[in-house]
Amino acid sequence: MNIVVLIKQVPDTWSARTLTDSDHTLDRASADVVLDEINERAVEEALKIKETDGGEVTVVTMGPQRAADAIRKALSMGADKAVHLCDEGLHGSCAVQTAKALATVIGTLGDVDLIIAGNEATDGTVGAIAAMVADVLGLPELTHARTVTVEGRTVTVERETDDAITVLRADLPAVISVNEKINEPRYPSFKGIMAAKKKPVATLSLADVGIERTAVGLANATSRVIESTPRPPRLAGQVVTDDGDGAAKLAEYLIGQKLI
Repeated sequence: MNIVVLIKQVPDTWSARTLTDSDHTLDRASADVVLDEINERAVEEALKIKETDGGEVTVVTMGPQRAADAIRKALSMGADKAVHLCDEGLHGSCAVQTAKALATVIGTLGDVDLIIAGNEATDGTVGAIAAMVADVLGLPELTHARTVTVEGRTVTVERETDDAITVLRADLPAVISVNEKINEPRYPSFKGIMAAKKKPVATLSLADVGIERTAVGLANATSRVIESTPRPPRLAGQVVTDDGDGAAKLAEYLIGQKLI
């Protein structure tokens, strides 16, 4: 079983996240960055499938040099190798460009049986990269999975909705995305951390995978941020002292705010 996991390095949700003044892209240098938690779950699911069916897990990411730290985290969890698409020309790429670039990289990896991704990243929250990659590669997509089962050349997932549990099934190769209910990712062991330092990481440029520079980047993106305004500071709340008329004061406030 040859499994590819798409991962992404994102600003820590506890860090202040800002956009640059020059082009309104995410200022990654100003925040602490981590392997996205949903990607940890995607890696974990790939490792569980590998432990059952054998094979190899390759993590693939697209991002600046700093994204190598996210790769090492995935390798320390147990992934076998990694591919890092790293090129200054990728800066500002939109979701469509990202999906096409990732699909191109996957196409260089030979016969891939299963591609696993998180359902959405915590920075852009597009929630469509996995489906876009599947479309580019011409593969079936099974998204927002809470369980994954592989039997022979068939993958089955359960997707939870507000009304029911939907069961989706497809022949391999296929693309799936997982949600936060899929599993609890393992912590890297000391042995895993040390082993990760020796695992192969292929760092590729746009030229290495045959992507034209005009096909990616902010200048050629299908969408961009043209203006941004910092979130206003949180205002102090209003204190209501209950001198026997607290309920009336509260109702008066809610009416004033047009909440009732």
